[in-house]
Amino acid sequence: MDNQTAEALQAFTQRYCEAWQREYDSWPRSEDLYSVPSPCTVSTAGEAVFWQPQPFDLTPNVNAVERALDIVIQQPLHTYYTTQYAGDMSATFMGESLLLLQTWSPDDFRRVQENLIGHLVTQKRLKLSPTLFIATLDSELDVLSVCNLTGEVVKETLGTPTRTVLSPSLASFLNQLDPRL
Repeated sequence: MDNQTAEALQAFTQRYCEAWQREYDSWPRSEDLYSVPSPCTVSTAGEAVFWQPQPFDLTPNVNAVERALDIVIQQPLHTYYTTQYAGDMSATFMGESLLLLQTWSPDDFRRVQENLIGHLVTQKRLKLSPTLFIATLDSELDVLSVCNLTGEVVKETLGTPTRTVLSPSLASFLNQLDPRL
């Protein structure tokens, strides 16, 4: 377990939940996750679910991704995907809006690993260095990822070698995020 990454993710999640409490006097709300089972569900109303983060209760690694591609994933990425169950969280990083992807449930964790495998297979086929996504952006072609070679957080254009380094580490990136409601 990479404690710096876990602490940074939990600190951002706390800032995010506190912002919801201040603004709406409730836990974070999601329409997209309505009716999707999760240990995070606090309540539902209308077509929305209210959620709070919960401890991750499976083996804390993404070894299925490692086995599928015969690679070693940097520890901060194992930690990022296995620290907690939570809903995706809107944020800004240096003025850019993003959606920080989270694992919602044990079933979702399996789906996330399958998507990471697909992403890495595509990169391998295109002879690109391996990255693992952590956030989406408004543009459907751009994502935020962690470079598995350097540990840097990068903005990348899918299917191309175009990458811009945003932060030297995942923990540093998470510590700089601001909640966006």
